[in-house]
Amino acid sequence: MNNTPYDVVIVGGGHNGLTAAAYLARAGKDVLLLERDDHLGGAAVSATAFEGVEARLSRYSYLVSLMPKQIIEDLGLDIELARRRYSSYTPVPGNTAAGLLIDGADADATRGSFKRVAGNDADFDAMREFNTDTERLARALFPTFCGPLPSRSEARKLLDDDALWDELIEQPLGQAIARRFGNDVVRGVVATDALIGTFTSLDDPSLDANRCFLYHVVGNETGDWDIPIGGMGVVSRELERAAREAGARLVTSAEVTSISADGGVRYRLDGEEHAVEGRHVLTNIAPWVLNGLLGHAGEGTVESARPEGAQVKVNLLLARLPRLNDKSVAPEAAFGGTFHINEGYGRLEEAFQEALRGAIPNPLPCEVYCHSLTDPSILSPELVEAGAQTLTVFGLHVPDRWITEENNDARREELQAAVLASLNSVLAEPIEDLILKDANGNPCIETKTTLDLEHAINMPGGNIFHGSLQWPFLEDEAPRNTAAERWGVSTGNPRILVCGSGARRGGGVSGIGGHNAAMAVLENLADQ
Repeated sequence: MNNTPYDVVIVGGGHNGLTAAAYLARAGKDVLLLERDDHLGGAAVSATAFEGVEARLSRYSYLVSLMPKQIIEDLGLDIELARRRYSSYTPVPGNTAAGLLIDGADADATRGSFKRVAGNDADFDAMREFNTDTERLARALFPTFCGPLPSRSEARKLLDDDALWDELIEQPLGQAIARRFGNDVVRGVVATDALIGTFTSLDDPSLDANRCFLYHVVGNETGDWDIPIGGMGVVSRELERAAREAGARLVTSAEVTSISADGGVRYRLDGEEHAVEGRHVLTNIAPWVLNGLLGHAGEGTVESARPEGAQVKVNLLLARLPRLNDKSVAPEAAFGGTFHINEGYGRLEEAFQEALRGAIPNPLPCEVYCHSLTDPSILSPELVEAGAQTLTVFGLHVPDRWITEENNDARREELQAAVLASLNSVLAEPIEDLILKDANGNPCIETKTTLDLEHAINMPGGNIFHGSLQWPFLEDEAPRNTAAERWGVSTGNPRILVCGSGARRGGGVSGIGGHNAAMAVLENLADQ
């Protein structure tokens, strides 16, 4: 064991661990960060996924909304985030010539699109009112995300609208969507923000959908989801730079094998066993993984249930954007925002029920993103000149419970086929005909199941939030006796804190978990 303890040992070099390292090192603390992979960044990385093809994909995480401007400014990060003109496009199932296009730059055109899809423009007005309400929620709550947690009563008072609080926080979100909107397609557009990364019904009393929805609409008080220019890897590289320049020691290829209650951390590096001690240990890993390292996997002082993800991700590189069945919308507009496929409200609930019965939903609800339209810099000049485009597709309601080590390859093929079939249901040409080939003649398509995510980036069950999302406030009766409790990073052990997506106010690429764990540590050290 290292005779001189580090002030802080950070386990896991994802973007939250790097955020914590930067803040703590800038405060003059002696920081050691250990990362099991040969690179830093965790899920917030860019990669050339296809052999011999110069296309840098945001391989796992894909958009940025929750990263506070405060963190970017505090750490001097050189990150450019690009706003997409189009919010979304959603084809009407069964109607090859109609779709809902929400254009952030043209309210009149958007109103007309609502009228064509819904038969009237009442839902357009309802959507504007609903967006105004969610923005009020965002302005009330997001400023608290980089501070000590408010209580439930305090958060409710910040919103200062009991009816809206009850609608979005206390009651299943499906009730609000059904009450506010009449058209199934419009309802589905709203509902998807409550489902990506979760496996639930919008009417479930657990309110998992509500929590997921909240984190999708509060980012930086607007809820806008932006594209990082240069790919998601730029975010992690800037955080790494900030941490190194501040003096943090960052060690890759270091696999942590155990953590002890007294701050001891054992890890394997270059075939040798090492041991260090931290006055504090910050864990940028899923709480379920932390349980195992603490030696009580399955019992769980920090996470008692194994997480479950419920999505499949498919990355593609196309020769060009595909033509649509809906000839009234240019592909550049349809793919310029979030492209919703087979995500009507009724279809989303049907798909959930099908998945509960063990069947891959048919058709599979999917969301599509084309990063290269907004940020062509992720492609080589030759690919840009040729008109090539990337697509990232998320398929919903495909729970991890289906997938095992034995069937993962077969399931991956089945899920990929389901994603392509869903895409083709709204296209005027087969997507397969547009997929480019890599240097070996293989199609440029990469599919990641929940188990693939677990293998690659240690997310148990492929859960992209590291576990169940929590409200960004404490219950009124919850203890606030320690800094870790007040900042939402407690594990129950005063020396071990959560600093990743598993922290309260975690999930997404935000740095909030890392920031808040660092603040809790600094508060503790100031008191010592």
